[in-house]
Amino acid sequence: MIYLDHAATTPLDSDVLKAMQPYFNKLFANSGSIHSAGQEALAGIDKARQQVAHFLNCETNEVIFTSGATESNNLALTGIVDASDIKKPHIITSNIEHPAILEVVKNLKNRGVEVTILPVEHDGIVNTNVVQKEIKDNTILISIMYANNEIGTVQPIKEIGELIKKINEKRKNKIYFHTDATQAAGYLNCDTKSLKTDLLSLSGHKIYGPKGIGVLFVKKGTKIKPFQYGGHQEFNLRAGTLNTPGIVGIGEALSIVKKNRDVNNKRVQHLRDKLIEKTLKEIEGSHLNGSKTKRLPNNANISFDKIEGESIMLNLDFEGIEVSTGSACASGSLSPSYVLLALGLSHLQAHGSIRFSFGKENTIEDVNKTVEALKKIIKRLRLISPIK
Repeated sequence: MIYLDHAATTPLDSDVLKAMQPYFNKLFANSGSIHSAGQEALAGIDKARQQVAHFLNCETNEVIFTSGATESNNLALTGIVDASDIKKPHIITSNIEHPAILEVVKNLKNRGVEVTILPVEHDGIVNTNVVQKEIKDNTILISIMYANNEIGTVQPIKEIGELIKKINEKRKNKIYFHTDATQAAGYLNCDTKSLKTDLLSLSGHKIYGPKGIGVLFVKKGTKIKPFQYGGHQEFNLRAGTLNTPGIVGIGEALSIVKKNRDVNNKRVQHLRDKLIEKTLKEIEGSHLNGSKTKRLPNNANISFDKIEGESIMLNLDFEGIEVSTGSACASGSLSPSYVLLALGLSHLQAHGSIRFSFGKENTIEDVNKTVEALKKIIKRLRLISPIK
Protein backbone atom coordinates (compact mmCIF):
# COMPACT_ATOMS: atom_id res chain seq x y z
CA MET A 1 0.00 0.00 0.00
CA ILE A 2 1.09 3.53 -0.81
CA TYR A 3 -0.49 5.74 1.84
CA LEU A 4 -0.85 9.38 0.76
CA ASP A 5 -3.61 10.44 3.15
CA HIS A 6 -1.66 11.66 6.17
CA ALA A 7 -3.87 14.76 6.44
CA ALA A 8 -6.70 12.41 7.45
CA THR A 9 -4.65 10.48 10.00
CA THR A 10 -1.14 9.19 10.57
CA PRO A 11 0.18 5.82 11.76
CA LEU A 12 1.24 5.59 15.39
CA ASP A 13 4.98 6.15 15.78
CA SER A 14 6.72 3.10 17.29
CA ASP A 15 8.41 5.24 19.96
CA VAL A 16 5.05 6.76 20.88
CA LEU A 17 3.53 3.28 21.23
CA LYS A 18 6.47 2.23 23.40
CA ALA A 19 5.93 5.21 25.71
CA MET A 20 2.19 4.51 25.97
CA GLN A 21 2.25 0.74 26.56
CA PRO A 22 2.95 0.67 30.33
CA TYR A 23 -0.08 2.89 31.00
CA PHE A 24 -2.51 0.37 29.55
CA ASN A 25 -1.81 -2.45 32.02
CA LYS A 26 1.08 -1.83 34.45
CA LEU A 27 0.56 1.85 35.32
CA PHE A 28 -3.19 1.70 34.82
CA ALA A 29 -4.36 3.49 37.97
CA ASN A 30 -6.56 6.59 37.93
CA SER A 31 -4.27 9.62 38.00
CA GLY A 32 -6.73 11.28 40.36
CA SER A 33 -6.07 8.68 43.07
CA ILE A 34 -3.72 9.73 45.86
CA HIS A 35 -2.19 6.28 46.43
CA SER A 36 1.20 5.35 44.95
CA ALA A 37 -0.22 3.69 41.83
CA GLY A 38 -2.31 6.77 41.07
CA GLN A 39 0.69 9.04 41.56
CA GLU A 40 2.73 6.95 39.12
CA ALA A 41 0.04 7.51 36.49
CA LEU A 42 -0.03 11.21 37.37
CA ALA A 43 3.72 11.40 36.86
CA GLY A 44 3.23 10.26 33.25
CA ILE A 45 0.63 12.96 32.72
CA ASP A 46 2.84 15.60 34.32
CA LYS A 47 5.70 14.67 32.00
CA ALA A 48 3.42 14.84 28.95
CA ARG A 49 2.08 18.23 30.04
CA GLN A 50 5.65 19.50 30.24
CA GLN A 51 6.38 18.11 26.77
CA VAL A 52 3.33 19.86 25.31
CA ALA A 53 4.17 23.10 27.11
CA HIS A 54 7.70 22.95 25.71
CA PHE A 55 6.32 22.42 22.21
CA LEU A 56 3.90 25.34 22.52
CA ASN A 57 6.26 27.57 24.57
CA CYS A 58 3.69 28.04 27.30
CA GLU A 59 3.12 27.21 30.96
CA THR A 60 2.01 23.73 31.99
CA ASN A 61 -1.19 25.12 33.54
CA GLU A 62 -2.10 26.53 30.12
CA VAL A 63 -2.30 23.00 28.61
CA ILE A 64 -5.75 21.40 28.66
CA PHE A 65 -6.07 17.78 27.51
CA THR A 66 -9.22 16.94 25.53
CA SER A 67 -10.53 14.06 23.40
CA GLY A 68 -9.28 15.70 20.20
CA ALA A 69 -9.22 18.92 18.21
CA THR A 70 -12.99 18.86 17.68
CA GLU A 71 -13.58 19.08 21.41
CA SER A 72 -10.80 21.65 21.75
CA ASN A 73 -12.43 23.84 19.11
CA ASN A 74 -15.84 23.49 20.71
CA LEU A 75 -14.45 24.41 24.12
CA ALA A 76 -12.51 27.37 22.73
CA LEU A 77 -15.38 28.99 20.86
CA THR A 78 -18.29 28.11 23.12
CA GLY A 79 -16.25 28.73 26.25
CA ILE A 80 -15.26 32.26 25.22
CA VAL A 81 -18.82 33.16 24.22
CA ASP A 82 -20.31 31.75 27.43
CA ALA A 83 -17.80 33.68 29.56
CA SER A 84 -18.47 36.99 27.82
CA ASP A 85 -20.60 39.65 29.52
CA ILE A 86 -21.36 41.39 26.21
CA LYS A 87 -25.07 41.19 25.40
CA LYS A 88 -24.61 40.28 21.70
CA PRO A 89 -21.01 39.15 21.19
CA HIS A 90 -19.42 39.06 17.74
CA ILE A 91 -16.99 36.43 16.44
CA ILE A 92 -14.99 36.29 13.21
CA THR A 93 -13.81 33.23 11.31
CA SER A 94 -13.08 32.21 7.69
CA ASN A 95 -15.08 30.30 5.10
CA ILE A 96 -12.49 27.52 4.75
CA GLU A 97 -12.39 26.43 8.40
CA HIS A 98 -12.85 22.79 9.37
CA PRO A 99 -16.45 21.76 10.19
CA ALA A 100 -15.31 21.51 13.82
CA ILE A 101 -15.23 25.32 13.70
CA LEU A 102 -17.98 26.15 11.22
CA GLU A 103 -20.59 23.92 12.85
CA VAL A 104 -19.83 25.44 16.25
CA VAL A 105 -20.15 28.91 14.74
CA LYS A 106 -23.47 27.91 13.20
CA ASN A 107 -24.75 26.77 16.58
CA LEU A 108 -23.56 29.97 18.26
CA LYS A 109 -25.29 32.04 15.57
CA ASN A 110 -28.53 30.20 16.34
CA ARG A 111 -28.04 31.25 19.94
CA GLY A 112 -27.92 34.92 18.94
CA VAL A 113 -24.18 35.44 18.52
CA GLU A 114 -23.22 37.80 15.70
CA VAL A 115 -20.98 36.03 13.20
CA THR A 116 -18.74 37.26 10.37
CA ILE A 117 -17.34 34.62 8.00
CA LEU A 118 -14.45 36.02 5.99
CA PRO A 119 -13.74 35.07 2.38
CA VAL A 120 -10.28 33.96 1.29
CA GLU A 121 -8.26 35.12 -1.70
CA HIS A 122 -8.10 32.93 -4.82
CA ASP A 123 -5.00 31.25 -3.40
CA GLY A 124 -6.81 30.25 -0.21
CA ILE A 125 -5.22 32.83 2.08
CA VAL A 126 -7.07 35.13 4.50
CA ASN A 127 -6.27 38.82 3.97
CA THR A 128 -5.18 40.43 7.26
CA ASN A 129 -6.58 43.80 6.14
CA VAL A 130 -10.00 42.21 5.67
CA VAL A 131 -9.79 40.81 9.20
CA GLN A 132 -9.08 44.28 10.55
CA LYS A 133 -11.99 45.85 8.66
CA GLU A 134 -14.49 43.38 10.14
CA ILE A 135 -13.57 44.00 13.78
CA LYS A 136 -16.35 45.71 15.76
CA ASP A 137 -16.81 47.09 19.26
CA ASN A 138 -18.58 43.86 20.28
CA THR A 139 -15.99 41.50 18.73
CA ILE A 140 -14.79 39.06 21.38
CA LEU A 141 -13.15 36.28 19.37
CA ILE A 142 -11.34 35.72 16.07
CA SER A 143 -10.70 32.10 15.03
CA ILE A 144 -8.57 31.46 11.94
CA MET A 145 -7.08 28.05 11.18
CA TYR A 146 -3.29 27.83 10.98
CA ALA A 147 -3.28 25.51 7.94
CA ASN A 148 -6.16 24.17 5.88
CA ASN A 149 -6.91 20.47 5.99
CA GLU A 150 -7.87 20.17 2.30
CA ILE A 151 -5.58 22.48 0.35
CA GLY A 152 -2.80 22.94 2.92
CA THR A 153 -2.69 26.72 2.69
CA VAL A 154 -0.94 28.40 5.62
CA GLN A 155 -2.62 31.46 7.08
CA PRO A 156 -0.79 34.59 8.36
CA ILE A 157 -1.45 33.69 12.00
CA LYS A 158 1.47 35.64 13.41
CA GLU A 159 0.44 38.79 11.52
CA ILE A 160 -3.17 38.45 12.64
CA GLY A 161 -2.00 37.87 16.22
CA GLU A 162 0.13 40.99 16.16
CA LEU A 163 -2.78 42.98 14.69
CA ILE A 164 -5.14 41.84 17.45
CA LYS A 165 -2.55 42.63 20.12
CA LYS A 166 -2.24 46.22 18.87
CA ILE A 167 -6.01 46.65 18.68
CA ASN A 168 -6.44 45.25 22.20
CA GLU A 169 -4.09 47.90 23.58
CA LYS A 170 -6.72 50.52 22.69
CA ARG A 171 -9.85 48.54 23.63
CA LYS A 172 -11.81 48.01 26.81
CA ASN A 173 -13.24 44.66 25.68
CA LYS A 174 -10.48 42.19 24.81
CA ILE A 175 -10.55 40.26 21.54
CA TYR A 176 -9.34 36.69 22.02
CA PHE A 177 -7.48 34.96 19.21
CA HIS A 178 -7.85 31.23 18.53
CA THR A 179 -6.22 29.09 15.87
CA ASP A 180 -6.99 25.50 14.90
CA ALA A 181 -3.47 24.13 14.46
CA THR A 182 -4.52 20.53 13.87
CA GLN A 183 -2.87 20.25 10.44
CA ALA A 184 -0.05 22.67 11.25
CA ALA A 185 1.30 21.01 14.40
CA GLY A 186 3.41 18.46 12.56
CA TYR A 187 5.07 20.97 10.24
CA LEU A 188 4.93 24.58 11.49
CA ASN A 189 6.19 26.56 14.46
CA CYS A 190 3.46 26.50 17.12
CA ASP A 191 5.16 28.84 19.59
CA THR A 192 2.10 30.50 21.13
CA LYS A 193 4.07 33.53 22.31
CA SER A 194 5.39 34.15 18.82
CA LEU A 195 1.98 33.61 17.22
CA LYS A 196 0.27 35.84 19.82
CA THR A 197 -2.58 33.36 20.25
CA ASP A 198 -4.81 33.09 23.31
CA LEU A 199 -6.11 29.65 22.36
CA LEU A 200 -4.72 26.91 20.10
CA SER A 201 -6.13 23.47 19.24
CA LEU A 202 -4.34 20.35 18.06
CA SER A 203 -4.94 16.60 17.81
CA GLY A 204 -2.75 13.57 18.46
CA HIS A 205 -3.57 11.44 15.44
CA LYS A 206 -2.29 14.00 12.90
CA ILE A 207 1.23 13.90 14.36
CA TYR A 208 1.88 10.14 14.59
CA GLY A 209 0.22 10.05 18.00
CA PRO A 210 -2.91 8.21 19.18
CA LYS A 211 -6.50 8.95 18.23
CA GLY A 212 -8.92 10.23 20.86
CA ILE A 213 -6.58 12.76 22.45
CA GLY A 214 -6.11 16.47 21.81
CA VAL A 215 -4.90 19.69 23.39
CA LEU A 216 -6.34 23.13 23.90
CA PHE A 217 -3.84 25.81 24.87
CA VAL A 218 -5.60 28.43 27.00
CA LYS A 219 -3.48 31.48 27.80
CA LYS A 220 -3.43 32.46 31.45
CA GLY A 221 -6.07 35.10 32.18
CA THR A 222 -8.39 34.05 29.34
CA LYS A 223 -12.05 34.27 30.36
CA ILE A 224 -13.48 30.89 29.37
CA LYS A 225 -16.20 28.60 30.72
CA PRO A 226 -16.33 24.80 30.51
CA PHE A 227 -19.23 23.07 28.77
CA GLN A 228 -18.58 19.69 30.39
CA TYR A 229 -19.15 19.39 34.12
CA GLY A 230 -18.30 16.77 36.72
CA GLY A 231 -14.93 16.58 38.44
CA HIS A 232 -12.28 19.26 38.71
CA GLN A 233 -9.81 17.86 36.20
CA GLU A 234 -7.83 20.05 33.80
CA PHE A 235 -7.93 23.16 35.96
CA ASN A 236 -11.75 22.98 36.14
CA LEU A 237 -12.07 23.32 32.36
CA ARG A 238 -12.60 19.70 31.30
CA ALA A 239 -14.22 17.26 33.71
CA GLY A 240 -13.62 13.53 33.39
CA THR A 241 -11.04 10.85 34.18
CA LEU A 242 -7.88 11.56 32.24
CA ASN A 243 -6.89 9.36 29.30
CA THR A 244 -3.43 8.58 30.64
CA PRO A 245 -2.09 6.46 27.72
CA GLY A 246 -3.38 9.00 25.19
CA ILE A 247 -1.90 11.93 27.09
CA VAL A 248 1.47 10.20 27.38
CA GLY A 249 1.24 9.47 23.64
CA ILE A 250 0.53 13.01 22.52
CA GLY A 251 3.30 14.35 24.72
CA GLU A 252 5.81 11.92 23.22
CA ALA A 253 4.54 12.59 19.67
CA LEU A 254 5.01 16.35 20.04
CA SER A 255 8.52 15.85 21.41
CA ILE A 256 9.41 13.77 18.36
CA VAL A 257 7.88 16.36 16.02
CA LYS A 258 9.90 19.16 17.61
CA LYS A 259 13.12 17.15 17.35
CA ASN A 260 12.72 15.95 13.75
CA ARG A 261 10.52 18.61 12.13
CA ASP A 262 13.09 20.34 9.94
CA VAL A 263 14.47 17.09 8.51
CA ASN A 264 11.01 15.63 7.89
CA ASN A 265 9.72 18.86 6.34
CA LYS A 266 12.56 18.97 3.84
CA ARG A 267 12.00 15.35 2.90
CA VAL A 268 8.23 15.43 2.44
CA GLN A 269 8.38 18.75 0.59
CA HIS A 270 10.77 17.23 -1.92
CA LEU A 271 8.33 14.38 -2.53
CA ARG A 272 5.34 16.72 -2.75
CA ASP A 273 7.10 19.03 -5.21
CA LYS A 274 8.04 16.06 -7.39
CA LEU A 275 4.44 14.87 -7.44
CA ILE A 276 3.15 18.33 -8.38
CA GLU A 277 5.83 18.81 -11.03
CA LYS A 278 5.35 15.42 -12.68
CA THR A 279 1.55 15.52 -12.51
CA LEU A 280 1.13 19.00 -13.97
CA LYS A 281 3.72 18.26 -16.66
CA GLU A 282 2.60 14.77 -17.67
CA ILE A 283 -1.19 14.97 -17.21
CA GLU A 284 -3.00 17.48 -19.37
CA GLY A 285 -5.81 19.36 -17.67
CA SER A 286 -4.40 19.11 -14.14
CA HIS A 287 -4.27 22.14 -11.84
CA LEU A 288 -2.81 22.82 -8.38
CA ASN A 289 -5.32 24.27 -5.91
CA GLY A 290 -4.20 26.85 -3.37
CA SER A 291 -1.01 28.84 -2.95
CA LYS A 292 2.12 27.34 -4.54
CA THR A 293 4.35 28.59 -1.73
CA LYS A 294 2.22 29.29 1.37
CA ARG A 295 1.20 25.69 1.94
CA LEU A 296 2.11 22.77 4.16
CA PRO A 297 5.18 20.89 2.91
CA ASN A 298 3.29 17.60 2.62
CA ASN A 299 0.10 18.76 0.87
CA ALA A 300 -0.81 18.76 -2.83
CA ASN A 301 -4.43 19.29 -3.86
CA ILE A 302 -4.87 18.84 -7.61
CA SER A 303 -7.93 19.14 -9.86
CA PHE A 304 -8.31 17.04 -12.99
CA ASP A 305 -10.55 18.35 -15.76
CA LYS A 306 -13.62 16.39 -16.87
CA ILE A 307 -13.39 13.60 -14.27
CA GLU A 308 -14.98 12.90 -10.89
CA GLY A 309 -12.44 12.91 -8.09
CA GLU A 310 -14.23 10.02 -6.39
CA SER A 311 -13.68 7.86 -9.48
CA ILE A 312 -9.98 8.70 -9.46
CA MET A 313 -9.75 7.93 -5.75
CA LEU A 314 -11.48 4.55 -6.09
CA ASN A 315 -9.32 3.54 -9.06
CA LEU A 316 -6.18 4.53 -7.17
CA ASP A 317 -7.44 2.45 -4.26
CA PHE A 318 -7.66 -0.57 -6.58
CA GLU A 319 -3.98 0.07 -7.35
CA GLY A 320 -3.13 0.13 -3.63
CA ILE A 321 -2.73 3.90 -3.47
CA GLU A 322 -4.66 5.67 -0.71
CA VAL A 323 -5.63 9.31 -1.27
CA SER A 324 -8.60 11.54 -0.45
CA THR A 325 -11.04 13.79 -2.24
CA GLY A 326 -10.92 16.25 0.66
CA SER A 327 -11.61 16.19 4.37
CA ALA A 328 -12.16 12.73 5.84
CA CYS A 329 -14.89 14.25 8.02
CA ALA A 330 -16.91 15.08 4.90
CA SER A 331 -16.15 11.95 2.88
CA GLY A 332 -19.77 10.80 3.09
CA SER A 333 -21.03 13.95 1.39
CA LEU A 334 -21.84 14.16 -2.31
CA SER A 335 -21.54 17.95 -2.26
CA PRO A 336 -18.42 19.57 -3.75
CA SER A 337 -15.82 20.81 -1.30
CA TYR A 338 -16.81 24.20 0.14
CA VAL A 339 -13.10 24.94 0.53
CA LEU A 340 -12.48 24.57 -3.21
CA LEU A 341 -15.63 26.53 -4.05
CA ALA A 342 -14.29 29.31 -1.80
CA LEU A 343 -11.25 29.55 -4.10
CA GLY A 344 -13.54 30.24 -7.05
CA LEU A 345 -13.53 26.76 -8.57
CA SER A 346 -16.68 25.62 -10.33
CA HIS A 347 -18.68 22.68 -8.98
CA LEU A 348 -17.24 20.54 -11.78
CA GLN A 349 -13.65 21.52 -10.98
CA ALA A 350 -14.18 20.97 -7.27
CA HIS A 351 -15.64 17.51 -7.89
CA GLY A 352 -12.52 16.57 -9.87
CA SER A 353 -10.01 17.22 -7.09
CA ILE A 354 -7.72 14.87 -5.19
CA ARG A 355 -5.74 15.57 -2.02
CA PHE A 356 -2.32 13.93 -1.75
CA SER A 357 -0.74 14.27 1.70
CA PHE A 358 2.69 12.78 2.32
CA GLY A 359 4.23 11.37 5.47
CA LYS A 360 7.68 10.60 6.79
CA GLU A 361 7.66 7.01 5.49
CA ASN A 362 6.87 7.85 1.85
CA THR A 363 9.53 7.51 -0.84
CA ILE A 364 10.28 8.83 -4.32
CA GLU A 365 9.17 5.42 -5.63
CA ASP A 366 5.74 6.15 -4.18
CA VAL A 367 5.64 9.38 -6.18
CA ASN A 368 6.66 7.72 -9.44
CA LYS A 369 4.20 4.84 -9.04
CA THR A 370 1.36 7.23 -8.14
CA VAL A 371 1.92 9.45 -11.17
CA GLU A 372 2.14 6.46 -13.50
CA ALA A 373 -1.07 5.05 -12.07
CA LEU A 374 -2.75 8.45 -12.36
CA LYS A 375 -1.83 8.76 -16.03
CA LYS A 376 -3.45 5.42 -16.88
CA ILE A 377 -6.52 6.00 -14.71
CA ILE A 378 -7.24 9.49 -15.99
CA LYS A 379 -6.78 8.45 -19.62
CA ARG A 380 -9.23 5.59 -19.11
CA LEU A 381 -11.77 7.69 -17.19
CA ARG A 382 -11.73 10.50 -19.75
CA LEU A 383 -12.50 8.05 -22.53
CA ILE A 384 -15.73 7.03 -20.83
CA SER A 385 -16.56 10.40 -19.26
CA PRO A 386 -19.81 12.04 -20.43
CA ILE A 387 -18.10 15.41 -19.93
CA LYS A 388 -16.28 16.38 -23.10
